[in-house]
Amino acid sequence: MSSPARLGFGASPRSTVGIEWEIGLVESGSADLAQSAPQVLEALARDDAGRSADAAGGPAPQVTGEFMKNTIELVSGVCRTVGQAGADLERLLGRVRAVTDPLGLELMGGGTHPFARGADQQVGDTERYARIMDRTGIWGAQLIIWGLHVHVGVEHRDKALPLMRAMLTYFPHLQALSAGSPYWAGEHTGYASNRSLLFQQIPSSGLPVAFETWQELETYAADLQHVGAVEGFNEVHWDVRPSPALGTLEVRVCDGPTNLTEALRLAALVHCLVEHLSTLLDQGRDLPVLPPWFVQENKFRSARYGLDATVILDAEGNQGPVTDAIAKLLVELEPVAQRIGCATELAGIRDIVRTGASYQRQQAVAAAHDGDLTAVVRAMLREMREGRPLPSA
Repeated sequence: MSSPARLGFGASPRSTVGIEWEIGLVESGSADLAQSAPQVLEALARDDAGRSADAAGGPAPQVTGEFMKNTIELVSGVCRTVGQAGADLERLLGRVRAVTDPLGLELMGGGTHPFARGADQQVGDTERYARIMDRTGIWGAQLIIWGLHVHVGVEHRDKALPLMRAMLTYFPHLQALSAGSPYWAGEHTGYASNRSLLFQQIPSSGLPVAFETWQELETYAADLQHVGAVEGFNEVHWDVRPSPALGTLEVRVCDGPTNLTEALRLAALVHCLVEHLSTLLDQGRDLPVLPPWFVQENKFRSARYGLDATVILDAEGNQGPVTDAIAKLLVELEPVAQRIGCATELAGIRDIVRTGASYQRQQAVAAAHDGDLTAVVRAMLREMREGRPLPSA
């Protein structure tokens, strides 16, 4: 066992919020993925508007590259409300479209592209990405996946791990609501979120180790570095993880949304949950925790069945429909949403349950077009451009 690595925990004001949204680049003609991220990023770099630090001295919103050349990531600034983060993302979308529209490229959300194939994709030109690809082989080549990552500020390191463990209780709620990857390489997978199960094939991804102490986490990070599994803790891509450098809890459960409206609804749910749990800690109350085997089962059920899942609700093994659990949770979180300024976005979660999640809309489009997945892609592109979910018919 290695000596524990020192993982400092950055200063982050409580319940500030930041959003990272992975987005695919699609050729408007073929509806297939385009390996154009380097070209897009180069064009954006020539326009440095919005690149400098903001007036508060925090990081400015930015667009970055990702593992695959078919992907860019929109990163908001550090914000007080989800609405402010959404305004950052909307400005970034405008900047990106000023580059991509003349190139004949469209922007696409969702957890996966319905028919793109791994053999046709290119990995980014960095030493780190080459090392990951060499290590992961065919599984790395399959990572044509996009997620929504929500950072919530945690004011003290000692809260980070209790919050992480408690957030796993709500894993199926977030997974079912965000599920948007029913198709893979031209096939209907039978899963609402194929993305979530694909990504966990990579070592140090998937569900977190439910450590009790920060020293255990430091020892884990040191051991992985010692054996060459990772170069730093930032390469541990758990579904929920502390982000020591930023001083946040990062929730990575959600499939990438197909539109900004749903991105903000999901971010609001995460934001409210972390603030709610943080308040319970302040009050000296116990946080909800599930045994790891129940968490694993809930992940599978919500990935497989989405909003139709029956999930495990507590440590005693009581079960119920995830939609009922979501409805109860929204009532519980309403006062929190009012306090942190995201009541409208949180209330919109009910619309996802009522009208259908992304995977359901995709399946409806496919059914209406005799299984034509090109039609599914074009429907996803329309939602991104309109900024809201659209009727499937």
